[in-house]
Amino acid sequence: MKQRFGTATAFTLVVGSMVGTGVFTSLGFQLAEFESGFVLMFLWVLGGICAFCGAVSYCELAAAIPRSGGEYAFLGRVFHPAVGFVAGWISFTVGFSAPAALMAMTFGAYLEASIGWIDPTTAGVGLLLVITALHAYSHQSSSALQVTFTFVKITLIVLFCIVAYLLVDVQQDVSFLPRHTDLSLVASGGFAVSLIYVNYAYAGWNTTTYVTEEFNQPTRTINKALMTGTATVLVLYVLLNGTFLSVAPVDAMKGKIEVGFVAASFAFGDVGAQLMSLMIALILVSTLSATILAGPRVLSRIGNDYPVLRWLAKTNRNKVPAVAILTQSALAILLILTGEFESILVLAGLLLGVSAFSTVCASIWMRIKHGKPVHYRMPFYPLPPIVFLIVTGWAIGYTFFERAVEAVFAATMILVGLSLYGLVYTINKRRLHQLQKSSTHER
Repeated sequence: MKQRFGTATAFTLVVGSMVGTGVFTSLGFQLAEFESGFVLMFLWVLGGICAFCGAVSYCELAAAIPRSGGEYAFLGRVFHPAVGFVAGWISFTVGFSAPAALMAMTFGAYLEASIGWIDPTTAGVGLLLVITALHAYSHQSSSALQVTFTFVKITLIVLFCIVAYLLVDVQQDVSFLPRHTDLSLVASGGFAVSLIYVNYAYAGWNTTTYVTEEFNQPTRTINKALMTGTATVLVLYVLLNGTFLSVAPVDAMKGKIEVGFVAASFAFGDVGAQLMSLMIALILVSTLSATILAGPRVLSRIGNDYPVLRWLAKTNRNKVPAVAILTQSALAILLILTGEFESILVLAGLLLGVSAFSTVCASIWMRIKHGKPVHYRMPFYPLPPIVFLIVTGWAIGYTFFERAVEAVFAATMILVGLSLYGLVYTINKRRLHQLQKSSTHER
């Protein structure tokens, strides 16, 4: 496939994928667990460090395995095709379709908060359909949409934080300095579950690896985009959450999805809050766009690798995997109409954590089997993957015990993925046998 995406698109893919539903919704759920300003900020910094460690591990894998598909390509090559297929299944369902549904739902909620008469579900589905159409048309329309709305996003976030600090009448009595009780909070199950929310908010630092083959100079582009994009998002997240906590009372945000709207209402009043809700809705366009751009590349790669699923790899005249894009968006719409927000959020965060955990393990295993890579080496190895595995593994383990229902669903999703692999493998094997048998008869 002709490489058509450049560094600007790669950077905006990373930032666009990460800054979205998670940072504008998860603080309300975190405040339900604890209210310490220091612990809340530490959550976001720890999540950023974890994302950095994962990013350098993925960079090394992407340099050694320059194929589109992300975890599907990496795990299938390093471990076994079945492991890769399950990772691809997770990417398709909760890795991209579920986040797309969450972003569309959040977009609708903020638009309703701003305008009032808008039905949030209709608005979310409508936005999803428009973005799907643009990404299913050409690389040029995809790139223009992604770059434009991501830079709009960064500008709006910075302006919101500056203006909120300047205009709020009374700053909240929140301390970001550590207290003696904070250590017990950090070691609690609530912190681990909250870290799942944070890791979900940072999910997307690996987005460029799903589109590897469509970049010019893939290794250089992906490395640069992952590092600069993750650093940018870490700063934006700390700035945003610090602003939310400084301008709005904790009780007003606790358990709420639209914490950005709540914070803006205290900073700017009702009219300002409505305008800010509209801005936050615009911010989410970039995130949804990145999800619709990157996710279908996994389906397309699976279609190329398995003849029975070849229809997923079909492209239009502009060489865009239009069928895969439409398939992913159809599942996202189904989730919008049937899902519950927080359950989708926890399930998506949990399964994405399992997938990323396995992939970082693959980076270590690849080093053990093949030694030091030639094209790219992660700095300070083995520290980054070890840090990532400890933090992510701890959060996953706690969440399995704290949220049993979502844990069961996650395990079921993995088993379904394995079953689908067995079915696809069996069908492909039979078809191959029939073709060989037919070829023998013809001779």
